[in-house]
Amino acid sequence: MKYEVTGRPDGEAVVLSAGLGGAAAFWAPQRAALESRFRVVAFDHRGTGRNAGPLPEGYTIGHMADDVVEVLDSAGIERAHVLGHALGGLVGLELARRHPARIGRLVPVNAWAKVEPHSERCFDIRIGILKAQGPAAYVAAQPIFLHTAPYMAENAARIDAEVAHGTAGFQGADNLLRRIGALRAFDIRGDLTGIAAPTLVAASRDDLLVPWTASQELAEGLPNATLWMSETGGHAFTVERPEPFNAALVRFLSAG
Repeated sequence: MKYEVTGRPDGEAVVLSAGLGGAAAFWAPQRAALESRFRVVAFDHRGTGRNAGPLPEGYTIGHMADDVVEVLDSAGIERAHVLGHALGGLVGLELARRHPARIGRLVPVNAWAKVEPHSERCFDIRIGILKAQGPAAYVAAQPIFLHTAPYMAENAARIDAEVAHGTAGFQGADNLLRRIGALRAFDIRGDLTGIAAPTLVAASRDDLLVPWTASQELAEGLPNATLWMSETGGHAFTVERPEPFNAALVRFLSAG
């Protein structure tokens, strides 16, 4: 696993775990805020970006958690906070379930304990686009699920550039379907009460892909969790409205 470590060498470690796209670049709006205080560990998920390659059949969130442990071991980091978006948040939860001693504080963003029927519908639509029209159409449709309409209207050139970049670096249909299968199979509802890590569950009320109520239920099921809400910003509110979230994130990670 290729990764990079930036920020303060003497700071507490924070692992950044992206969502379904797998790209560490998703966290660019958070990097500067974190690097001034923490040692930041960033990596592209296995099967994507700099860690591209075919994923095996039966690839799970557990395998993704093992990848994070591999990165931490390689970097010589015994314990780290974990910031994860959607699928990346599930990876953080799985780490907290299987390797509690390796986790400091946990920040799942737009995540869930068990995927909601609405989100399942969205994934079915996206898979349908992929199979019927191919990767370029799948990537072109992706911003609709990530962003709010005003943001896309005001940042059309940026969206076009991101679509072009995403199409050129597409992870491959087989890998994508295996990663979607992994998040669909994930169910941690029965183990939430055993996750003791202090947790900041973050969500946006206008997320089109993941209902904010999924984050509410996740926070209510965890014994040591706080729910933080953005009123707008969609599934990618960390990109659209990073400043309020960054302030809450740094405050939470610095609290212990």
